[in-house]
Amino acid sequence: MHFLAFLFLLIFYLHVPDNAIGVPHSTEYFYYACDSDGTSTGNYTNNSTYQSNLDLLFSALRSNSTGNGFAAGTVGAVPDKVTGISLCRGDLSTFSCSTCLSGILDILDYCPCYKTAWMWYNSCYMYFSSQNFLSSLANSPQQNLYNNIKNVTVNPAGFIRAVLQLMSELKSWAVNNSTKLFATGVATNFSTEYPTIYGLVQCTPDMTKSQCQDCIQRLIDGFPKFFLGRIGGRTIGIHCYIWYEVDIFYQGPDMVRIDGTLSSQVSPPAINKSSKKKSNVTALAITIPVVAAVLLLATFCFCLYKKRSNGRKTILSELVNSELNKEIIESFLIGLSTLKAATVNFNESNKLGEGGFGAVYKGTLPNGQEVAVKRLSQSSAQGLEELKNELVIVAKLRHKNLVRVLGVCLEGEEKLLVYEFLPNRSLDTFIFDNERRQELDWIKRLAIINGIARGLLYLHEESQLRIIHRDLKASNILLDSDMNPKISDFGLARLFQVDQTVHVTRRVVGTFGYMAPEYALHGRYSIKSDVFSFGVLLLEIITGKRCCCTFETELSEDLLSSIWEHWTAGTITNIINPIMDCPTNEIIRYIHIGLLCVQEDLKDRPRMSEVVIMLITNTVSLQVPSKPAFYLRRRSGDSSDGSQKNLMPVSKNELTVSEIEPR
Repeated sequence: MHFLAFLFLLIFYLHVPDNAIGVPHSTEYFYYACDSDGTSTGNYTNNSTYQSNLDLLFSALRSNSTGNGFAAGTVGAVPDKVTGISLCRGDLSTFSCSTCLSGILDILDYCPCYKTAWMWYNSCYMYFSSQNFLSSLANSPQQNLYNNIKNVTVNPAGFIRAVLQLMSELKSWAVNNSTKLFATGVATNFSTEYPTIYGLVQCTPDMTKSQCQDCIQRLIDGFPKFFLGRIGGRTIGIHCYIWYEVDIFYQGPDMVRIDGTLSSQVSPPAINKSSKKKSNVTALAITIPVVAAVLLLATFCFCLYKKRSNGRKTILSELVNSELNKEIIESFLIGLSTLKAATVNFNESNKLGEGGFGAVYKGTLPNGQEVAVKRLSQSSAQGLEELKNELVIVAKLRHKNLVRVLGVCLEGEEKLLVYEFLPNRSLDTFIFDNERRQELDWIKRLAIINGIARGLLYLHEESQLRIIHRDLKASNILLDSDMNPKISDFGLARLFQVDQTVHVTRRVVGTFGYMAPEYALHGRYSIKSDVFSFGVLLLEIITGKRCCCTFETELSEDLLSSIWEHWTAGTITNIINPIMDCPTNEIIRYIHIGLLCVQEDLKDRPRMSEVVIMLITNTVSLQVPSKPAFYLRRRSGDSSDGSQKNLMPVSKNELTVSEIEPR
């Protein structure tokens, strides 16, 4: 066993973006160990009884984890007896859990013929051994993994104390409120350097509450020794684990929220502390009369400017109609003066870009956090509608591949949205730029494609809401400092009921080239409309060419038509970007998946759940794609069957169409 090598690798894998390792179907693992319990249980031989029992165990663990994400079992008899355990992160859907566990066979590649092995993914883990470890709930084997990208330099002892407080609250919540023995939460304003800390704890559901509590507490007790000065870390074991980071890493809502009151910024509701009751009563006695006076004055001013602020009134009144939206208002409001100071009064030097709804500026909040501030056009009614969409939809979502909304400002004529700042801007600035595209090798493009797919899957099937984005394109995919993709711009997004499959609108909005034919021509949109847009985007990422045709000459040709011509002619390798050093058959497989997504008949297109499986494993056979939508032959006006068809005008990628009357 080579533990020194493993320790080096696990530190590396903790920071590598998903899919950046180069193993197509093991996109999330960050740690593995062979003979991990140190008992030297030995090896088995290929085609042996032990291997057969191990295969049966793998199958049982995957199928039995569909309930609460946990499974454990034993197959065979001594000396070929094998025992295993698997657990998915508590916020995962059944599909995501199954997807994660489907990659469990990777462990056989990294620990060939070992009788004991352990593999941890970010979303699930699996451990097996020839020893019957299930009779004991000991948390061994166990490992400490830490985030080594940056260190805490300002009051590291205070930072780790905040982590310990968060972990303690999470432990209590998981034990007392969760049947999965799982909890996530956030601590804010404990540190000026890193004002937000996210945490997670989880035990296997076969533990009692007291056993889980003791297991987590033992991990918490060891935290200061291993993680002082680290911005992130986790102690993992086979029965319980704890994890914290300064960036969001889970999908579900925060079950625990703690406010350290270090910063003057608006923060989530704090956990009540009995020591503050007396001071709170005094503060209320002083505050209530002042607040009442302010409210009276605000009401008077509101009446004076009722007509001018009618749009904002409508949005606010709609937002406070539900408990969720009241919570959004309370936690997301940021003062105009704060945002003016952050952006140096919206100085042109801080402008990041400008779109159909307004300009975006880089800013720095008083606590040092960098943000992107979208300043919606004062005269745009669409901007008001977009603002409501962003708040109601995005603020409820949590996923690493979705851009986070941090705040909103509605003062005077200003309508401002505050997002997390992503330094590498949008995907189109890389894939369509002759110089910057060199920075995206195949591994990075693969990670971007898979990240977008997972984000879209979350919107369609895994979040509490079913959401159709309606404007997925390269300029709406933002990249963080590690080139992880995040879907942005939910101004055109629409909510679907769980059982709703399609909606028809007379107001078609979006970007030509990325629009599915049934939406562009007839106003019908569904999850399959987003699948079409994803397919176009995938093909753009692979080829480095824009999807849209300018029709400047008779020989002008759009991307889908060009790819289809090469696909049917057997010359598809001619359009592969030469900078991508990757096996040709792997790139061709991704082109194949893209063509399946852009088929003309929406019934032929796969769902995003099926697309994700196609992307992460080579074992799924792909159907033969049919002709893509809006396919144009090289001779203008000729359809593939020789008939004449009307050609739909296509705008450039960066232009957004406001309204079109469908046929």
